[in-house]
Amino acid sequence: MTLELAGGPDFAAPAPGNGRWTRRFTAGAVTFGCPARPSERTPRVWSGRGLGLPEAELPQFGRQLARVMKHDAYWLARAACGDPHAGDATRWSPGRYDEEDGFVYFAGPCIHVDPWPGYRPARAFTIALPHVRGLRIRVAAYLAAT
Repeated sequence: MTLELAGGPDFAAPAPGNGRWTRRFTAGAVTFGCPARPSERTPRVWSGRGLGLPEAELPQFGRQLARVMKHDAYWLARAACGDPHAGDATRWSPGRYDEEDGFVYFAGPCIHVDPWPGYRPARAFTIALPHVRGLRIRVAAYLAAT
């Protein structure tokens, strides 16, 4: 979307209220994209082990999780999962704030294409749809406690 400034040329810019997150649904999963971030604020993912987000991004990311849960793909994946505990918060650890980098880390089932151990910057990461609810609970609990 482009915005036109009064008396000035058109330029590409995010529309007001437009999130800095993208969501793409695939078979049973959602991939979150986070373009246009400086590398030091890019989410960190340890594939299969956890997710780290800048603390300032948590409210907006929590809203993204809520939007995912309103999508038909989420409910279809939950019904097809067969694991009644897939959406439990216990699949994710409580948020742990790291003062050194200003990130909040949640251990849990988050996937990235990088197979190396440790938290790595990731412009996109994937979460199985049945596990979105548990992460939303953990993010909300962290925000309520701060």
